[in-house]
Amino acid sequence: MISREQRTPLSEWWWTVDRLLLAAIMTLMLGGVILSLAASPPVAARLHLDPFHFFNRHVIFLLPSIVVMIAVSFLSPRQIRRSALIVFAISVVLIVATLLIGPEVKGAKRWITLLGVNIQASECAKPAFVVVVAWLFAESARRPEMPATSMAMALLMTLVTLLVLEPDFGQTMLVLMVWGTLFFIAGMRMIWVFGLMGASAVGLLGAYMMVPHVAGRIKRFMDPSSGDTFQVDTALESFMKGGWFGQGPGEGTVKRILPDSHTDFVFAVAAEEFGIIICLALLALFAFIVIRALSRAYASEDLFSRFAAAGLAIMFGIQASINMAVNLHLMPAKGMTLPFISYGGSSMISLAYGVGMLLALTRQRPRIEMESISAANAARSYA
Repeated sequence: MISREQRTPLSEWWWTVDRLLLAAIMTLMLGGVILSLAASPPVAARLHLDPFHFFNRHVIFLLPSIVVMIAVSFLSPRQIRRSALIVFAISVVLIVATLLIGPEVKGAKRWITLLGVNIQASECAKPAFVVVVAWLFAESARRPEMPATSMAMALLMTLVTLLVLEPDFGQTMLVLMVWGTLFFIAGMRMIWVFGLMGASAVGLLGAYMMVPHVAGRIKRFMDPSSGDTFQVDTALESFMKGGWFGQGPGEGTVKRILPDSHTDFVFAVAAEEFGIIICLALLALFAFIVIRALSRAYASEDLFSRFAAAGLAIMFGIQASINMAVNLHLMPAKGMTLPFISYGGSSMISLAYGVGMLLALTRQRPRIEMESISAANAARSYA
């Protein structure tokens, strides 16, 4: 047991971190291990791999993810800003390298291999981008004369351009939604919010008109008879077969023919084997994490911590919502992973980095420390 009287980094972390939020995230990770064991063996068998190939890799990726999450949660807000700026810069360089030398898979360049490890740099860019933009919006509120909003817009255009070039329209939509929400939270004028919405609508229309696979996905969503809807139809069949309480662990049959059952459609596997009850429990767990984080962010007196924590929580919630909505055929397929549940090394480690920053920013810091942070910010403002 860690005593409050101990003055060590570990004891200070333990008594200031949001333990309920940490427990919810760890529960989600445990659920991901169980669902990976349920969903991945059929996919491995179809690829003539060891039945537990993807499960073993899921666990292997999970271990460094936990280390990253805990390590990052020890950082101060200033260290969070600096690390995010470095990670974002490196991610942009890696995305450019991916576009230049990365292999093309299904018409897209999203992966680059470094030291034998496949990396999706866009995943790492997302949480770092949110934190950097939150810092710029906080500076804009403190120092109106600083062109922080223009800088945030430039960063958005840079990242969106790179994502469109890959192309990765799912990540593009997620980044735009989170940026727009942060823009609104920061108290910017509504005309800018509506302008962003209009620009996003024009961009979506342009993608529909010029990118065949985007048009195909939207057409199949609006009119299932217009093309192949095998994955979505099979996912819906999983929900119907599972009912309220499921077929039982390992008893699912639809997952044997569902191509991406361990990644994009792991939520459907959960429905078939464990029932709608477990799906609702997962939904409640995601909602708890987001609401808890937003409430802690709202209570923060530091503008940067408030904006960054809110942005990270919103990004986490939107990503989960998109994945579950696709599984239920409530929106066109996006290729978005379910946080900590779907298989994927880059996704898991980047999510761990994001929630680690979230845990760090929502820690109960003493008022003296918060006043020193505000004083430091004010000193920079008048320097």
